[in-house]
Order: sequence, then structure tokens, then C-alpha cells
Amino acid sequence: MKKKNAHPTLSQVARKAGVGTTTVSRVINGGDRVSPKTLAHVRRVIETLGYMPNQAARTLKGQRTKTIGLVIPSIADPFFSSCAEAAQAVARAHDSLLIVTVTGNDPPTEIENLNVLIRHRVDGLLIVPANTQSRALCDLLDRVAVPVVTIDRPIADSSVVSVVCDNFKGAITATQHLIDHGYKRIVCLTGEDTLYTIRERIRGYRKAVASVHLPCIFGAPVKDYKSAEAAIKSLLDGANPPDAIFATKNSTTIYAFEVLQRLNIAVPQSIALIGFDDFELASTVRPSISVIQQPVEEIGRRAAEILFEQLAGERKTASSGGSKQALQIKLQTCFIPRSSCGCTPPAA
Repeated sequence: MKKKNAHPTLSQVARKAGVGTTTVSRVINGGDRVSPKTLAHVRRVIETLGYMPNQAARTLKGQRTKTIGLVIPSIADPFFSSCAEAAQAVARAHDSLLIVTVTGNDPPTEIENLNVLIRHRVDGLLIVPANTQSRALCDLLDRVAVPVVTIDRPIADSSVVSVVCDNFKGAITATQHLIDHGYKRIVCLTGEDTLYTIRERIRGYRKAVASVHLPCIFGAPVKDYKSAEAAIKSLLDGANPPDAIFATKNSTTIYAFEVLQRLNIAVPQSIALIGFDDFELASTVRPSISVIQQPVEEIGRRAAEILFEQLAGERKTASSGGSKQALQIKLQTCFIPRSSCGCTPPAA
């Protein structure tokens, strides 16, 4: 019994359509110099046979692979999963596949993932850098021949384009809101303070409290519920307990809220709370949690759009001029007032 060929070839399409292989190739690549009648006929044959171009062969000829690499710290984090979905929508609109890899914010894992993506000849890279100061990352990206755009965190001393939100201004807005409510001892709960985003939020907090001559108060870094409980208990047991909390990350906000609930600390009557980053249940828990909201989908979408603009040659990369001054797209945050800061929640 003759084995059926599972993958129709370009030659088979040409024979079935009664044209040359060059004509079929032109149809596959957009139809340049092919009459409308022939173009429609060959496309019908391609559809009937179920022909798919051999992407590996096209890659060897120097053509695009129709793939984009996305390197993020976590899929479980709603921020990065939302960015990935937005980037994927843009990639699909450009007939490309998004390949997602996860680093866990570990620089060596990040380099390994990037090397794998580069060996697979992706057309471009979207990266959330594990360490924005990494010399190894900077050197690697200087050597790659494909466009690169970073998301959420810029790479220091690099010409790579980045799309971030204004973490500094957002932190000022949150802290100033607590100040305007009359709170005097505002503690900043941090975590992963080596990250660019957290450092910027800490800088904004410092700026806001210093502007009205209030003390900067920091709890121990929060990594999980247990560390949040230890940090908050230590602060509350001190001689001058805080009357408000500014949490610099959504997971930190959640842990802080859970601890306060478990300790029967009334929010906002005994201690107010504002978090950086909105999350799914922030508006439905009681009291609802006031947050600084980032334009998450827009960050992912804009980064992907810039990458495809570079691929199309519509936007020159900063490195093309030999400059180390990278283009940074900075998007604005939005304050969402709810009950946990002392505001009356807006009407539904």
C-alpha cells in the first residue's frame, strides 16, 4: 500500500494548478507579478491541497520565521500574562507566532532562554529584564541581529527601546493621597527592591513624604504571607505604629490585606492601605482596596507594535545611529480610589 504524503509540496501545487513553481512561490509571498486570475486560481489549489510552506526551508533562505520571542518573569503573575496576551494579539495580526519563556527573575535562566530563542531564529524579542543592570544581558543584545524591545523595565546603558509606566509618579500619587487624608506615619512595604519598578516606586514614596517633612518608614521586604505578617506585626508593636500602608506590588498588597484581616485590624479606621497594581478581587473584597492601576494591556500592545514597526523598517532603532540614548515610552498610571484609603467608593 502506497503511503500517503502528509505534507503536499510546492511542486505538487504547481502541477495541480498548471503553473510553474516560481509562480506558486510568488503567490505564497504576496502575489507580486502574478495576474489576479492566476493568483486566485493558485490560492484555491493551495487551499484544496492543504499546502503549508516549509518554514525551516524559508529560514535557511534568510526569510523570516514568523516567530517572536517573549521573555517574562512569570506566567502566573496577572501583569505579565496580560502583557503576553496583548503582545500575542499584535503578533497574530502580523501573521506571527509568539513564543513565551519564563525566567523567574533569574538572570542566568534569562540568558539561557534568550540563546534558545536566538538559535531558533525568532524575528524579534520582547523582554522583561530580570536585572536591568546586567552587563551580560546588555552584551548579548548588542550582538543579536534582530530588533529588541523591553517591557516594564529598561536596560541600563543600552540603546534598546523600552515601554514602561511612570512608576515614580504613580507612587507619588498614592503616597500624596494618603497624606491628603491626614495620615502621618505611612509605611512603605516593599519586595524585590532590586527591580527597576520597585526602586522607582520607593523613590516616588520618598519624594512624597519628604516634601511634607514626614518620616520614611520601611517594613521588612515582603515575599509571602509569612514575611508580610512578620513585617506588619513588628511595625504595629513598635513605639510609633503606622497609620497607613503603601504596598509597592499587587502580591504585597494582597498579603498585607490578609494579615490585617487576620489580626482584626480595621481598614481604614485603624490603618489605611493603598497598593500599586490593580488585581481581580481588589474591588470586591471588603473593604475594597484602593490601587494605582497600570495600563497593562497597553504596555504589552505598544511594545509589540514597536517591535513590528522595527521589523518593517518604519522606525529606526536607537543603535542605528550609534547612540546609547534609548527611546523610552512612558505610560501614565491611574489612581482608583476605593474604601481602604478612607475614600467613599464611587457609585456603581
